[in-house]
Amino acid sequence: MKLFHLLSLAAMVVSGIRAADAPPEPGHSMHGEAFNEGPRQAAVLLGGTGDVHFSVTTKSEMAQRFFDQGVGQIHGFWYFEAERSFRQVAALDADCAMAYWGMAMANVNNPKRAADFIKQATRRRDRASHREQLWIDSLAAYLTEKKTDEKQRREELVRALEELSFEFPDDIEAKAFLVLQHYDNKGHGIPITARKAVDALAREVLAANPMHPGIHHYRIHLWNNGDGDKHALDSAALCGQSAPSIAHLWHMSGHTFSNLKRYTDAAWQQEASARVDHAYMIGAHILPDQIHNFAHNNDWLVKNLGYVGRVHDGIELAKNMIELPRLPSRDSSSYALGRERLVDLLVKFELWSDLTALEGTMYLAPNENPVAEVNRLRALGVAYFNGGDRARAEEKLTALETSLRKAREERVAAADAAEQKAKADKKSGDEIDRQMLAALRRFAPRIDLTEGAIAELRMYRALADSKIEEAKGEFGKTRDISVDRQARLWLELGDKDKAGKLAREAIGKDDQQVQPVANLAWILWQLGKKDEARKIFGKLRDISARIDLDLPAFTRLAPIASDLGLSADWRAPQRVAADTGTRPSLDALGPFRWHPYEAPDWTLPDAEGKAHALADFAGKPVLVLFYLGHGCIRCVEQLNLFAPMAKDFAAAGISMVAVSTDSADALHETAAQSKDTAGFPFPILADEGLAAFKHYRAFDDFEHIPLHGAFLIDGAGRVRWQDISFQPFRDPKWLLGECKRLLSFPATPTAHTAAAK
Repeated sequence: MKLFHLLSLAAMVVSGIRAADAPPEPGHSMHGEAFNEGPRQAAVLLGGTGDVHFSVTTKSEMAQRFFDQGVGQIHGFWYFEAERSFRQVAALDADCAMAYWGMAMANVNNPKRAADFIKQATRRRDRASHREQLWIDSLAAYLTEKKTDEKQRREELVRALEELSFEFPDDIEAKAFLVLQHYDNKGHGIPITARKAVDALAREVLAANPMHPGIHHYRIHLWNNGDGDKHALDSAALCGQSAPSIAHLWHMSGHTFSNLKRYTDAAWQQEASARVDHAYMIGAHILPDQIHNFAHNNDWLVKNLGYVGRVHDGIELAKNMIELPRLPSRDSSSYALGRERLVDLLVKFELWSDLTALEGTMYLAPNENPVAEVNRLRALGVAYFNGGDRARAEEKLTALETSLRKAREERVAAADAAEQKAKADKKSGDEIDRQMLAALRRFAPRIDLTEGAIAELRMYRALADSKIEEAKGEFGKTRDISVDRQARLWLELGDKDKAGKLAREAIGKDDQQVQPVANLAWILWQLGKKDEARKIFGKLRDISARIDLDLPAFTRLAPIASDLGLSADWRAPQRVAADTGTRPSLDALGPFRWHPYEAPDWTLPDAEGKAHALADFAGKPVLVLFYLGHGCIRCVEQLNLFAPMAKDFAAAGISMVAVSTDSADALHETAAQSKDTAGFPFPILADEGLAAFKHYRAFDDFEHIPLHGAFLIDGAGRVRWQDISFQPFRDPKWLLGECKRLLSFPATPTAHTAAAK
């Protein structure tokens, strides 16, 4: 059964949490601001969230099961779903104080919400056991006692967890969260003076529960620096298996394997994480960047795919990151990281025609960020020069020179503005100088980067004209060219010694990444050092199982392979390490790439009783605005913001429709509030029974109230973008641009979805 259907069934059994006296605004929670945010749809027992039991005071067996699930999700840093599980506990048993403790724990990165939740737990403290009161009191002191500094409060939290574990020695969760607190404190200026002692505490938990997901997670963090990762290999083997439904726990083992330069194993772990996340998001109707660590995992996965030579897979996933819907109120880091990784792979593996083919597409569209735009122009310029298209390369060089002039002009203007403001504020002469200098310095990274990019393209131009000395002079001004590419350039410039030296330097500290090793083998062969080239080629074969042989970095090694009497496919067989645990099939975990989910169907009447259906828009995209009736002032404001832009959406081929909680007879109340005497320029439909609201999850299952929603549905009937909130989405101009961007991409996965075996 699909996760969406499970969630719908769960909503039917949810009971309400006790309401406050004052009626909230439409879409707002009756329990206060903290409950407006976060998951507002029912939880389900997912399975695979870890063998965890944390006994709490409740008369509901189901509430206890959801509480255990929430604790397992916290151990996996799956905070969004953890909060959902704890909300479900409160819905089933509003008097369960620890439900609110859990909500606070699920918001460790949002202190204000966490403090609001722990206050709810404190109010119910007398209904909890003594042990639970200690848990509540320790977290309440940390979150709400602001008289002491954070470092002191963190140290006191450690002592409170120690006392709890002494008084209740069988409570292994106290020890588990104590291990977490030691690790977390380290990131806030409190060093771990004896990692082995903390590890001994962790092993006490494993002695009682060998598959405790939190301990395997925290041990990886504990040892993830310097040469310590080898001490966490046993946890790296079990971390994902301990809670297979939590993507982050598959990811964590990648930290260990990456630091040990075991990139094939790291890539496997991160691909497992990506697949689990993709399956969850598609099924739960969650947008990717709503998920903690999703962008970071996929960014790192693409890097590791490049390290092992799975470049086509890396390019596909980087493109998928660019295709993901962006969220204006959040850091949509998948998009930015996807662009970085895509360009990096194409340049690193010299796929010049592939790179230039993306110009003019949304994959490599001009970027409003000046630094990102410099990097785009630089990459295109390099690709055009290497591909022999001098005219297009010169265009990019000219654009960079224009960008540099603009940056310098903006720098002067910023310094002038800083001076004028400082004088208006009657600052001293020294302070005026300091503020002007600060304004100037802000432009330094951008200008340095642009100057380096210009020098790089001028170097390629000089090379194309066989002006070797001029090329060498420009080479000295370049920035951030990888060492292996520098080696190839020096070979082209005729400096064989420098080429060989740099090629060796590229693998000096890491000889497990296939591209630099292949680069060294080729350069040594070109230099006539054939015995050494054969030796390095042998090292490459040891790590060659997954490389894409059609890439320039590997096709040019054909003479070496032939010399050694090897076949055209000279890759070594895949070897599976014995210390990686029992791994499932990757295909069983989820799809390699994210894709939009199918929009639920609907048929709804307008004010005249005419039926409209989603099927009416088949073959063309439609923007659907779910609003909370004519009595919601903010909803009417939203409709009046979108109405003037309806023609712009239509010009982009996008229809628009609004769905109301009103009855069909009451829809005229909305039309009467249009700022245009002609009414709203899109159909307004009635969903009085809220069936469509519920199917689209624009509904709070805990409080049984509709929520504001906006959904872009493409012509194939897939939801490409959405916003579900306690308040309506109010930026139609931004959304129009995002709709155009998203609709330029295919909605379904491409044929190439190779998986690591």
